[in-house]
Amino acid sequence: MTIWDSIILGVIQGFTEFLPVSSSGHLELGKAILGDSSVPEESLLFTVVLHFATALSTIVVFRKDIIEIITALFKFKWNEETQFIVKIIVSMLPAVIVGLLFEEQLEAFFGGNIAFVGAMLIVTAILLWFADRSKNTGKPVTFKDAFIIGVSQAIAMLPGISRSGATISTSVLLGNDKSKAARFSFLMVVPLIFGKIAKDILGGELTSDATNFTTLGAGFIAAFICGLIACTWMISLVKKSKLKYFALYCLIVGIIAIGVGLYL
Repeated sequence: MTIWDSIILGVIQGFTEFLPVSSSGHLELGKAILGDSSVPEESLLFTVVLHFATALSTIVVFRKDIIEIITALFKFKWNEETQFIVKIIVSMLPAVIVGLLFEEQLEAFFGGNIAFVGAMLIVTAILLWFADRSKNTGKPVTFKDAFIIGVSQAIAMLPGISRSGATISTSVLLGNDKSKAARFSFLMVVPLIFGKIAKDILGGELTSDATNFTTLGAGFIAAFICGLIACTWMISLVKKSKLKYFALYCLIVGIIAIGVGLYL
């Protein structure tokens, strides 16, 4: 993998991790368009590095919130911040269960099935369209909401289903405040990413044979910078009800992907 390949994949990961267009779906489409020989398949180490970069960008954007949550946690009281942490844990359960029990079945969907990715992008478009039309409220995320949002995050493991799009849309359709929905959506994935990294390290699955440190660094920086931009931008877009444009984008790309997939 060249440095330019690394930067391109970092940019794709950084933007599409937060924008509701499915990072996994776009990476699959990119491989199909450019061919595996043009863009070598990412090593596990490289994939983990890119996800670590976007998780770090989330921490930077929400640094004040995270500091407040950690500070309140050490007060050992059942306060709003402690409840928020428990809600995050509740939201993680569906994805953890699906990831542990159906890992091999999930990997089967990442075999270049462009028509399937296109169909899932259309599902994402429908979710975004309905969420965009929802009225803004002051309702916070409840424990029940957290679990339902977690289910949508688990479903978003499929390529073409946007994680941020699915979780934010689900939260908004449940009647939650849009800005709170975006905040919860972005923070709920951070523990999952670090948990995945820890699992891979402890399991000895990470190797550096396929990627040198220069390439890793280029991809990391690209994903981190683009993640900062996309995360901040997405919060603003959700508040202003601008999701319909992403819905239209996902619909068009989805239809094209289905057409190309069926033709090939």
